Amino acid sequence: MSDVTYVPKACAYITRHTGELLVFDGPGHDGIQIPKGTLEDGESPRDGLFREVMEETGLCSLTAPTHLTTDVWTRRESPPRRYVRHFYHTTVHESRDRWTHTVTDGGEEHGAEFDLYWIQPSTVQAREFALDLDDYVHLLPSYTPADGVVSASD
Repeated sequence: MSDVTYVPKACAYITRHTGELLVFDGPGHDGIQIPKGTLEDGESPRDGLFREVMEETGLCSLTAPTHLTTDVWTRRESPPRRYVRHFYHTTVHESRDRWTHTVTDGGEEHGAEFDLYWIQPSTVQAREFALDLDDYVHLLPSYTPADGVVSASD
């Protein structure tokens, strides 16, 4: 059996004053996504978070991120590949309801377009997220389940 490959990732749940969550329809996956990406060699998850958010959204004025959780998610079984996902919450002052951001960093995603928009976290269960990126939306401080019952973590 092959050795397991572990890939470190930074994942951003970004909300704005309305409590809405930033998502996008991006290249390469079925389902909506949140800003996220692979950490560079020697890069901390927090630094990777800021870099990935800037690359994929164009946003650069975020509040200090709060670490929500870290997990190991199976990307594929053969050959074994696992993502070590570091989930953070941060807020941003953003008045645009929708925008398209084109990656211009010269990296692997250079030229890719991300169509960004906001959703209410309570509607997450009714939407299809790529890569199980919605696994921890319930940890957001402003999260209220769709049925109106506030969880114990609120």
